[in-house]
Amino acid sequence: MKEQQYILENATSFEPKHIFDCGQCFRWDEEADASYTGIVKNNVINVKKVDNSVVFKSVGADNLEQLVIDYFDLNRNYEKIKNELSKVDEYLANSINYGNGIRILNQDLWETIISFIISANNNIPRIKGIINRMSQKYGTEIIWNEKKYYTFPTAENLSKATVEDLRGLGLGFRDVRVYNTTHKILEKQVNLKELYQEKDTQKVRNILLTLDGVGPKVADCILLFSTLKRFDVFPIDVWVRRVMNELYIKNEDETKVNKKDIEKLAKEKYGNLEGIAQQYLFYWKRDTA
Repeated sequence: MKEQQYILENATSFEPKHIFDCGQCFRWDEEADASYTGIVKNNVINVKKVDNSVVFKSVGADNLEQLVIDYFDLNRNYEKIKNELSKVDEYLANSINYGNGIRILNQDLWETIISFIISANNNIPRIKGIINRMSQKYGTEIIWNEKKYYTFPTAENLSKATVEDLRGLGLGFRDVRVYNTTHKILEKQVNLKELYQEKDTQKVRNILLTLDGVGPKVADCILLFSTLKRFDVFPIDVWVRRVMNELYIKNEDETKVNKKDIEKLAKEKYGNLEGIAQQYLFYWKRDTA
């Protein structure tokens, strides 16, 4: 595989740290030079912001320019989105200013499903470790700059793993869930291609909820962070509940804040851009905690 390079000039709404550290992805690591290296499909990509340009270097099977445009959603006007959301209130405007370089990635649907099942009741270093071990055992090796990387395993390859094999990778209680969901998708009991054809987000959400290990929050993360790209969802974790309570609801005990109330509030305030608003609020609250 030959090395490729693509340079995005005059990059607006693109800060690698904001994109890769806002909780939406698990296969990107920061390097000593402040660049980030990650695995996308069958490619290893390095991303570095240099002044007002972004330099992408890669080795892999796909055309780098097109891959970057698709994966980083570069055809979407985030300046327009930020301008619209900033008018909602000063709280959101401040969080947008803090994470102004966030972009929602178009991640592979299959990979996003398994990754966020693994994320349940887990922390990011441990999630990344599990995914790396899983990829090393069941993915394909790519060597770049004398370092080994591994693609995310296909459903076919991951189906070769027993529950015990998955447990050995450190999945804990998630081993059975990953096993069951892998086989359900492989056997097309849930047909991932058909999800793209359904325009009703709630119907897609209901189908995702039939997968073992996919609850409401995981379903919303899949809808938002994958190539399904539905912005009319609002994933709620401890940080999102905290920020929505502190800014708007103001319950003395945040653990008693009802998630349905948060969803209703988010829909009323942010409309069909609530998923993007969630990322700005989440990144700001967690990063400044």
